[in-house]
Amino acid sequence: MSLLSVLSNGEVPMAVKVHDLSITYRTTFERKPTLKQALVRFGRGQRAVREIEAIKNVSFDVRNGTSMGIIGSNGAGKSTLMRAMAGILPPTTGSIEVWGRASTLLALGVGFNHNLSGRENIILGGLAAGLSRREVEERAAEVAEWTELGDFIDMPMRTYSSGMNARVGFSVAVHMKPDILMIDEALSTGDAHFREKATAKMAELRESARAMFLVSHGLGSIKEMCNEAMWLDRGKLMMRGDPAEVVKAYMKFVKVKKSESATEDM
Repeated sequence: MSLLSVLSNGEVPMAVKVHDLSITYRTTFERKPTLKQALVRFGRGQRAVREIEAIKNVSFDVRNGTSMGIIGSNGAGKSTLMRAMAGILPPTTGSIEVWGRASTLLALGVGFNHNLSGRENIILGGLAAGLSRREVEERAAEVAEWTELGDFIDMPMRTYSSGMNARVGFSVAVHMKPDILMIDEALSTGDAHFREKATAKMAELRESARAMFLVSHGLGSIKEMCNEAMWLDRGKLMMRGDPAEVVKAYMKFVKVKKSESATEDM
């Protein structure tokens, strides 16, 4: 069934459905343990366990053809949500349903073997995305050419700059014909030419009606590249709607918080 097809009731097919999702981390991290606490725990062989609610009762659905921007301050839960939708993190409670193949670009270069060449990592990336060896080999040359790395594509990735890593990571993600593309801060890495080329590729994916999720602190990119946006704060879904309206509400919220912090410091 084509991504552009419409259901018998006139609705566009669903891409992702998240229902009452909560994700809680258990960590032994403690900001400032006292010397006495440290000695007591060392003697007992125990460490303090702290629970962090990264996502709190979040629900939403996204249909094919949606380019969803996700914004929020550091620690809002954006990356946690993306990893959960990608199947990397399990829900603590709630459910996530994903229709189609998701190609994740959650962190450029993560998962690459830097002792192998860029071309070899392209092949590994395609296999990890679920493609057959034949499909990967058919696309490897195209992906390698798109990176514009020339002879560097056959050199070990440990010799690459961060921008070169970005080219390979982005190229793998978008050339494996994903139904759903998830990108976390990818476009903030690389030179101006790469960002322009990446933006054009994202527009191409939108035209083919694939669903896209973009996490970025670049609010201009969210407004330019997305037709919907959601704002998270401390794990809660604060607002969803038109990107310009969501960004406006978020900026107002940030200014109020900064003003309150400044007042408290006086």
